Amino acid sequence: MGTTANREPATPDVLWANGRFGQTSRRDRWWLSPLLVFLGLGTFLVYANWAAWQNQHYTFGPYISPFYSPEIFGDSPHAWFGPKPTWYPSFLPFSPALLILWIPGLFRLTCYYYRGAYYKSFWADPPACAVGEPRKSYLGERTFPLVLQNFHRYFLRLSYLVWGFLVYDAWKSFWFQGRFGLGIGSLVLTVNVVLLGGYVFGCHAFRHLVGGVFDRVSEHPIRYQLYNCVTCLNGNHKKWAWASLCSVGFADIYVRLCSMGIWLIFYTLPNKVAATC
Repeated sequence: MGTTANREPATPDVLWANGRFGQTSRRDRWWLSPLLVFLGLGTFLVYANWAAWQNQHYTFGPYISPFYSPEIFGDSPHAWFGPKPTWYPSFLPFSPALLILWIPGLFRLTCYYYRGAYYKSFWADPPACAVGEPRKSYLGERTFPLVLQNFHRYFLRLSYLVWGFLVYDAWKSFWFQGRFGLGIGSLVLTVNVVLLGGYVFGCHAFRHLVGGVFDRVSEHPIRYQLYNCVTCLNGNHKKWAWASLCSVGFADIYVRLCSMGIWLIFYTLPNKVAATC
């Protein structure tokens, strides 16, 4: 029979005191998750900033990019209040996206899931559980600038307004020259608002707003049911966060390629199928 006398004791996944950056006893690929998050978020941030500054190719027919909606001022037919106002400073670059993109941007930046994601992947704070980090002190989110993370609940409320406009855009995307129809872009924008809805309505802050404010939420039947629904979405908050991030980026790319004449568009009207570039 074998013995365990000569076996080495298992090394626990703990940090050594004053350990070096990246030092760990873990033998799994702990670096893979933060690396993928870094590449994914980094790619989206670069593209979103580039697209927001373009100020062109963001509409096509009934479609408008979610990066630019609601278009408060602009040169497209989707603009709510016409072209750039005369009071806008001439020395500042103008793009309709810059007027509204800060709302969903700051909502995601302060999101509880994204905080944990980019703290690990961008700041290595820490890069993973039981892995040495580059700093020796911990300040938390009680000092500037991280104390501003507490504004997440307010960006949440503003994000619902933006989401409402995106729902309206999705509905308008089914209308071609005054007639109801179906296009690929109609499906792209509709799927986008569904995924964004799953993300914003599954938010931790919204869960607290719906029922977390009560000591016994079960004593409030309607709020209790809403709380359970939000809890169901919240359980997959990470998946909703990534799915909606990909969908909003793809929706902008799709509309942009349509506007540039690169993507061939098919849409259907009653008793008619049409195609255009």
